[in-house]
Amino acid sequence: MTDYRCAVCGARSPVESLAWCCPRCHGPWDLDFTAGPVPRNSCAGRAGSLWRYEEALPLAATGATGGGPGTVSLGEGRTPLVPLTAAVTAKLDFLMPTLSFKDRGAVMLAELARRLRPRRVIADSSGNAGTSIAAYCARAGLDCTVYLPEATSPKKIEQIAAHGARPELVPGDREAAARRAHAAADEDGSFYASHSHNPYFLHGTKTYVYEVWEDLDGRLPDVLVLPAGNGTLLLGAHLAVAELHAHGLIARRPAVIAVQAAAVAPLAAAFRAGREDITPSAAAPTLAEGIAVPRPPRARQILSAVRASGGTFLTVTDDQIRAAQLDLAARGLFVEPTGAACWAAVGAHGLGDRTAVVPLCGAGAKTGLAPGA
Repeated sequence: MTDYRCAVCGARSPVESLAWCCPRCHGPWDLDFTAGPVPRNSCAGRAGSLWRYEEALPLAATGATGGGPGTVSLGEGRTPLVPLTAAVTAKLDFLMPTLSFKDRGAVMLAELARRLRPRRVIADSSGNAGTSIAAYCARAGLDCTVYLPEATSPKKIEQIAAHGARPELVPGDREAAARRAHAAADEDGSFYASHSHNPYFLHGTKTYVYEVWEDLDGRLPDVLVLPAGNGTLLLGAHLAVAELHAHGLIARRPAVIAVQAAAVAPLAAAFRAGREDITPSAAAPTLAEGIAVPRPPRARQILSAVRASGGTFLTVTDDQIRAAQLDLAARGLFVEPTGAACWAAVGAHGLGDRTAVVPLCGAGAKTGLAPGA
């Protein structure tokens, strides 16, 4: 295993230490890891999971390309691309085993924890990350506790418990749940399966772009439209684009359009003001609960990634999200409100004549229709 490296101050720590953030400055970890080139023409004969891209993953399965015996997997990934317009294609990541894109990162964290053998796994979530971590910990035979805001969807709480994890409801908002998880993660023998702090999660979400690249015959669209709460899918996509470009597997990098809910948009505000970091916003109610993050730990990295791509930030209102969810349902695609945010941004702001891929990140079965829809 490679070492962790602090994204803020550069301090290092062995992965085996179970330190969930930099002890010096409390910044999030990155990995000292260099991905190898993925041979696209060889992918067809590999396992139908994200392990098919093992050359690009920091936890490659020993001795078996595409996942070996004992490697944690639920067959995640390989989600289809479905056209929405002549230029815009949706990637149906709500068809993952736990019905959200978070499975891409959760499988990496569960495999890492399986190798480290902690006493217990800790997670915090507004719902989808928690259900993913719970499912993959069940697959790996790991003890798991998930801290959740008390307003979390009952269906998501039920799903977490069904997988054998312990859902702990915390009075207050998403940040209150995170604080409880941080305290528990500091206890000896605890592995913090944090989708926002642990970089292995990002190396799982980057397979989203590897799949797009494979399915579009070695190309990427002009634009990747991506949600931006904690930025885990966006930063994973940024990693993948950089790796593909470095290995000469794509000729140009797509622009990234990052989407935030208008009610909680600290990243969009910082981008428009030309700042390198956010001014934390207050928590506020929004239909897009999954991206309503007032203080994303990797804010500086998210802003840098969007700027480096030549992209921008867009915000969407709850009315626009509600309309987008209904529009997708009318096309046969039922997603949760957060999962409709990127399509709402395309409908509200347009993309010109550029081609784009939009993720549909979470299934509508988890939440039902948005109120008023």
